[in-house]
Amino acid sequence: MAHANTSDEKKLWDSWLTDRDNDACDSLIRLYMPLVHYHVQRISVGLPKNVMKDDLLSHGLMGLFDALEKFEPSRDLKFDTYASFRVRGAIIDGLRKEDWLPRSMREKIKKVEAMTERLEQITGRNVTCSEVAKELEMDSDEVAQIMTESFVSNMLSIDEPTQESDRQETHAASIEDKRMITPEKSLVEAATKEELAVVVSQLSEKEQLVISLFYYEEMTLTEIGQILNLSTSRISQIHSKALFRLQQAMNKQLLSDK
Repeated sequence: MAHANTSDEKKLWDSWLTDRDNDACDSLIRLYMPLVHYHVQRISVGLPKNVMKDDLLSHGLMGLFDALEKFEPSRDLKFDTYASFRVRGAIIDGLRKEDWLPRSMREKIKKVEAMTERLEQITGRNVTCSEVAKELEMDSDEVAQIMTESFVSNMLSIDEPTQESDRQETHAASIEDKRMITPEKSLVEAATKEELAVVVSQLSEKEQLVISLFYYEEMTLTEIGQILNLSTSRISQIHSKALFRLQQAMNKQLLSDK
């Protein structure tokens, strides 16, 4: 991200942190706008076309302002890192509150999930997009896209109240201390990684490459398309199909843990 001159930037931060100067705040927001655009671009890749980027930008700006309000330099944390967490969280929270998935899409998700569960019970194994699509008389790419949107829509804010009416707690209260890894959790994580590794190894070479570039190298679908000399829509199809299979493996693991 492009920054202003270091000395000028320091003056802006001094004015904001010391005096809460509004002009300094406006200048810092303009300075860190590329960070907001970055997260808007990355999150928007997997969203339906009816979700407007301007709405995501608005949520992201709120997250950036929240980061400026709460940032504490004494905590020895770079503002870019702290702001990224706040901006991304604000965008996801905004999507959740707006319930951007149309009713028709939610109905399709229920149909696909029900058919997937039914076929898995019949076959005793993970089923493919094509098998689900055949039973529902749908296109396999459409089934993969439906499950991708379902995956993205199942996001919660840690500030959302829990369903327990007698306790005034948010989901944040139920977050485990990640520094404490119990033996049971260690075994579960190892088993999950092993199962995912098996599923990943069964993906096609292109699917493995797309998953690696998207999640490990943090490249956009457009960038991956340029590398593989394929259209963005084709890369999106490959990503959706791979994610469908990986999600099945995770769902199976979660059900077995209950």
